[in-house]
Amino acid sequence: MGIRTFVDTNVLVYLFDAADEARRTRAHDVLDDLEFGELVLSTQVLQEFYVTATQKLELEPEVAVNALASLAKNPVVVVDPPVIFAAASRSLSDRLNFWDALIIESALSAGCERLLTEDRGLRPGSTFGSMRVENPFA
Repeated sequence: MGIRTFVDTNVLVYLFDAADEARRTRAHDVLDDLEFGELVLSTQVLQEFYVTATQKLELEPEVAVNALASLAKNPVVVVDPPVIFAAASRSLSDRLNFWDALIIESALSAGCERLLTEDRGLRPGSTFGSMRVENPFA
């Protein structure tokens, strides 16, 4: 087993973004390189994916639901009160927006060593504990 990797919503959305073929291909390559059990998501990411895919990309809801079902076969962090409290605390201490802090805390709670995101607020190149933030599109 390789490195446990948390994947942010934007990486998943690019899997279905026909308007950006380069990022779409890169997203597929990145996820194809992960073995089962290495890819970690959260309930937050799954929710954001569905909303973005159906509203921004105008993906048919049935296609988005099928994608959710496939993605949910991976380890999924349930955003529960302890994760929310930790995110609120990190948001204050690290001066991050709450939603970014929630991604970080979800990833850390799952023992992830990498967080893949294009989100600048999560500061690719930075570390949180033993987890490094990487932009797979850079």
